[in-house]
Amino acid sequence: MMTLSKLLLVAAGGFVGATARYLLSTFVSTRFPTMLPYGTLTINAIGSFLIGIVAGHAAPESVRLIIAVGFMGAFTTFSTFNLESVRLARRKAWAHFAAYIALTYILGILFAFIGLYYV
Repeated sequence: MMTLSKLLLVAAGGFVGATARYLLSTFVSTRFPTMLPYGTLTINAIGSFLIGIVAGHAAPESVRLIIAVGFMGAFTTFSTFNLESVRLARRKAWAHFAAYIALTYILGILFAFIGLYYV
């Protein structure tokens, strides 16, 4: 059953996740100003790792709601990843396009696995 307290947990986590996403993406992108979107790559790798940790532990529902649903839902950037992939393809930056997709999936799966089984 959906309650106001559950919605507030998701909203609080979402606020923090969206803010963290913006700050980290801006920080990384200004440090590595290349065609490859390192900010989003970094966020997706970290997000995969963190969601693996949450999924791998028997966290209470409140923790799952605030972190996995709220924070991670706002922090990870799969939709941004797709848009940036399309932009690389439209620029015909095929090597960057392939590297970005491969790195995102490989690192995402690897970090989720590590978070789930080793932390």
